[in-house]
Amino acid sequence: MPLSHDEITRFLKSVHPYDALPHDLLDSVAQQIEVWEVEEDSPIYELGHTLPGVFVIYEGQVEIKDENDAVVSHLGLRNSFGERGLLKDGKALTKAKTHAPSVLLVLPSDLVRALIDEHSVVAKFFNRTRDARQGPQSLATSAIDVLMAHNPATCPPDTLVREAAQAMRDKHISSLCVTEGDALRGIATLRDISGKFVADGMPGDTPISAIMTADPITLSPSDIGSDVLHIMMERGIGHIPISEGGRLVGIVTQTDLTHYQAVNSAELVRRIASAQTAQQMADVTDEIPQLLVQLVAAGNRHEIVTRLITDIADTATRRLLLLAEAKLGPPPVPYLWLACGSQGRQEQTGVSDQDNCLMLDDSVSEGDMSYFHALAKFVSDGLDTCGYFYCPGDMMATNPRWCQPVRVWRDYFKGWIAKPDPEAQMLASVMFDLRPIGGAFHLFDDLQADTLAAARSNSIFVAHMISNSLKHTPPLGLLRGFATIRSGEHRNTLDLKHNGVVPVVDLARIYSLQGKLPEANTRARLKAAGSAGILSASGARDLLDAYDLIAETRLEHQVRLVKGDKKPDNFLPPSDLSDFERSHLRDAFVVIKTMQSAVGHGKGMLG
Repeated sequence: MPLSHDEITRFLKSVHPYDALPHDLLDSVAQQIEVWEVEEDSPIYELGHTLPGVFVIYEGQVEIKDENDAVVSHLGLRNSFGERGLLKDGKALTKAKTHAPSVLLVLPSDLVRALIDEHSVVAKFFNRTRDARQGPQSLATSAIDVLMAHNPATCPPDTLVREAAQAMRDKHISSLCVTEGDALRGIATLRDISGKFVADGMPGDTPISAIMTADPITLSPSDIGSDVLHIMMERGIGHIPISEGGRLVGIVTQTDLTHYQAVNSAELVRRIASAQTAQQMADVTDEIPQLLVQLVAAGNRHEIVTRLITDIADTATRRLLLLAEAKLGPPPVPYLWLACGSQGRQEQTGVSDQDNCLMLDDSVSEGDMSYFHALAKFVSDGLDTCGYFYCPGDMMATNPRWCQPVRVWRDYFKGWIAKPDPEAQMLASVMFDLRPIGGAFHLFDDLQADTLAAARSNSIFVAHMISNSLKHTPPLGLLRGFATIRSGEHRNTLDLKHNGVVPVVDLARIYSLQGKLPEANTRARLKAAGSAGILSASGARDLLDAYDLIAETRLEHQVRLVKGDKKPDNFLPPSDLSDFERSHLRDAFVVIKTMQSAVGHGKGMLG
């Protein structure tokens, strides 16, 4: 079917980004376009072939396959393809063939590059990386390494309190870190000196170790500034040492922080930390949707937004644990409350249920269990009151199965690894995202390391986990490149959670398993996998870009709902997206689909 120059021009006016070009330029572009007529089921290009340019579908359907011959996308009218390989090294990264008789417009490679160089709208369209959000320079987005005082003042444990006080006075500081070599043993502040040494009339030869706070809470240089403020407000402290690899490297004090930074999320943390009832906490968590709107509007990246929102859930959980102990009395043995799911990965949005469990010291007796069942019910009921609704799958500490001694947890993981049936795969997937929230953190240390090592060494278990991770697939189909939900309440929408974010979460979990990586956060897992060589550098970068785009699209959708006085959800109508947004989202899904295919065939990430 021969196409006239005018027909090509009219068509391009309906395709982004060419619709944004000046008329004279568009006319010139149309003159340089080649028209290919391709019969049904015919190849367009093969993997590794030199690409003639970017293809745009004028009529027909095109099927895209990856190097493993797996279908990653079906494309129709106005969809473009081939640009990713063209702009990388000019070679095709996929295979393309027609699924029906098709007419294709081919924009020559030199023309495409010239348009990208000279027109920002075209450059933006073909730039498949997510633009870095230019948020405010705030505590929420600043690394602790930037905020902390390096080379903090220190003293050994046998230093006399009087000498320590003189050192603080002379250095105009309010605290000293107590160390032995590079190891941090404690911290002593002016408040400790006045409240303990002076007020209690201790003798003059009292060592600093007698009044210091031993084994103080620490953060790492890679944590973010809001972590500091949240901990200070929750625990009522003003100094936090910073350590790396067990070595003291800095300190952050209240005077290092500007109070207006991260004030919104920090204020919610402060109010929850002082709440006396679950209902008082619920009055605070009701403000999370509006906080979500403010954080996204301020330009914060998705991983910062979800981290701040998860901090609120963590604080609520720890506060409920304290209130439970106040009601029930001290625990009979040490325990550890852990979160899994999105809270475990620090990826909560405006929609979250609760997934949690209890690990108990192995000295626990049968008679002690009633205490922990009561504690679990108190906390889970309180979280439900706060809007973190009960897990539909009963993955909660209130289920006796998930409230057990550490030795039982070890048996659980051993059993799942030894016999990876469907239930074991599902449970292992959830439990590999565990993160300690409150209690005796040491109960988890060896268990996590031992489980990762055992799981990685069992090739059958890894294979089953990989198979399980491929059950959630990106929503790629014929309609503008998307496969929407076909029926029910959310008909004709994209599920950005189960078909967008979850496939990447599952892939990242596989990489952490293969590399014995301790991270629970999805983005941290992807970065660590790239650094460890589990993924190639370009592959990790592609997957991170795809994940970022989908996660931020999800948050922006939730914000639109909140602004419209609706409850946030994960179901996005494609009609809410522009052609530009649809094209980039579809490409992100293609990257994920390709990666799933590579993992399913036992191969690494895209080179």
